[in-house]
Amino acid sequence: MITEIGIGAGDIWHFLDKHGEVTLAQLFAGIEKPKELILMSLGWLAREGHVLVRFESDEYKINLRKGS
Repeated sequence: MITEIGIGAGDIWHFLDKHGEVTLAQLFAGIEKPKELILMSLGWLAREGHVLVRFESDEYKINLRKGS
């Protein structure tokens, strides 16, 4: 499972690099993987300090941390 989470993290990284800041809903729509896997991968990236996740206007917004 760790391999799938790592691949998902790479998918998220590339998606954010291409699209900039997105909502969690946009991330789910843009990456064709199960939501649970996307959340695990996003958690990994957040724990490692590669992404910023914030809650604003009733939705989560995600973007790459500058310098990552």
